Amino acid sequence: MSSTPERYVNMLAEISRRIASGDSPAPPIAKLIGFRPVSAAGGEAVFEMEADERHWNPMGTLHGGVLCDIGDAAMGFAYATTLAEGESFTTIELKINFLRPVWKARLRASAHVVKRGRKIGLVECDITDEKGNLVARASSTCMTLVGEEARSR
Repeated sequence: MSSTPERYVNMLAEISRRIASGDSPAPPIAKLIGFRPVSAAGGEAVFEMEADERHWNPMGTLHGGVLCDIGDAAMGFAYATTLAEGESFTTIELKINFLRPVWKARLRASAHVVKRGRKIGLVECDITDEKGNLVARASSTCMTLVGEEARSR
């Protein structure tokens, strides 16, 4: 697989599916933080991670940025599965509500595309712990890029 932007743009949805299936390597940020894609298809994606003291903020709980990262990744993969050949996307807004503290937990970020317009889409993500408790809820507005816009991404 070529690493040129054009090749990546033309295969973004397929790359998302291949990473989730384990057929392609995860992106560097996933390795750094420790999250992994579980599935990505049909406007939905699921990511998981083991949160522990490596991810704590100075107060001894999970840093909110980690929740943002796993949520953003899941939402991005969900949106990427809706892209056509030659399309890419960028996130133009990200919002998250932190609903309960986390120390050590197996986290699951489940994202789905709420609305996919021609240019703008809305994606939501629930992040839960291993007991099914809702830890955070995130939403993202994505802009679909085509043509020259997509090639520069």
